[in-house]
Amino acid sequence: MAAGGAIDTKAQAPRESQREEPLAWRLDRIPVQVWIVGFVLLIMPLVANNFWLFQVFGWTFILGMIALSLMFLAGYGGMVSLIQMTVAGIAGYMVAILGTSGMAQISLGLPFWVYIPAAIIVAAAFGTLVGALAVRTEGIYTIMITLAVAAAFFYFSRQNYEIFNGYSGFNLVLPPRLFGVDWRQPVAFYYLSLGCAVLCYCAVLYVSRSPFGLALQATRDGPRRMAALGYDVTAIRIAAYTFASVIAAIGGILLVWQNAQISPGTVGIPAVIDILVIAVVGGMRRPIGPFIGALIYVLLRTFSPDVLTGFGLSGERFKTLIGLGFLAIVFFSPDGVLGLWDRWKERRRRRADPLRQGGRS
Repeated sequence: MAAGGAIDTKAQAPRESQREEPLAWRLDRIPVQVWIVGFVLLIMPLVANNFWLFQVFGWTFILGMIALSLMFLAGYGGMVSLIQMTVAGIAGYMVAILGTSGMAQISLGLPFWVYIPAAIIVAAAFGTLVGALAVRTEGIYTIMITLAVAAAFFYFSRQNYEIFNGYSGFNLVLPPRLFGVDWRQPVAFYYLSLGCAVLCYCAVLYVSRSPFGLALQATRDGPRRMAALGYDVTAIRIAAYTFASVIAAIGGILLVWQNAQISPGTVGIPAVIDILVIAVVGGMRRPIGPFIGALIYVLLRTFSPDVLTGFGLSGERFKTLIGLGFLAIVFFSPDGVLGLWDRWKERRRRRADPLRQGGRS
């Protein structure tokens, strides 16, 4: 009976924590830094030109969402997946195939309220299916399986002309004109991508604190113990792939709208590796990390060719700078930029402690 009582007490604990959970989302508990960043992002169109709004920040939010899906799997689930860009590409392809594009003979021309949910569902189903295969492996084998699937889809989309239009892909894939707004205009697209990024970020935060998210993190730390407690470890991991695939699909839809086209190069191996680099550089421990990594990547990708050209080097070598930056960050901080920030704060705290102790004495 004593053991049974202990089990009942533990069973009641999650209910009590769930009652307290909404307190964490109260407005007065949001840090001041978050309010400042949110205010700056809201007024950004007043101070930034169209290039920065559309190309820099829009692209940052999109890549950040796709990398966020990888961070959710790797950070909370301990599963490094390399299919997130592939999932995003499938969602983009479904928008082009089911909606309208310059390839009228292939695109079906369905209304947006049909093809957008359908694109997310198809991409999430693909991610779930691959996840069901990948979760039965660990470590390097998970990476290799997901990389093999990503490479297979790249070659399939490049060689298939009946559905994916082969090497050329689709052009003139534009967002629907909803509420009389052209959502591909820089300011409109900036707020659209910003809104989607905030929703995905909040969704990851909420899920990470939910019973499912806590079970996923416990599965990451002790899968055998969770299985011994009666949890279906495989089902939890597959569900994580489904949730992450939905986030990646949203990023993929925005990506095809931003570029107004999609081709096999969008889901190529370099793009797949870029998402991994973005997630690692930003940091895998917190959801804000992928967006920081995406901003660093976009800035380097956008401006490093001009810098290299100024030094008489080929602008095509911009990936050398990205690679060197990646190596430097990983070498000095395995937790990415956020790890460097935490170490800097820890040093400040240690320097301040002796002064405080001296003041008390």
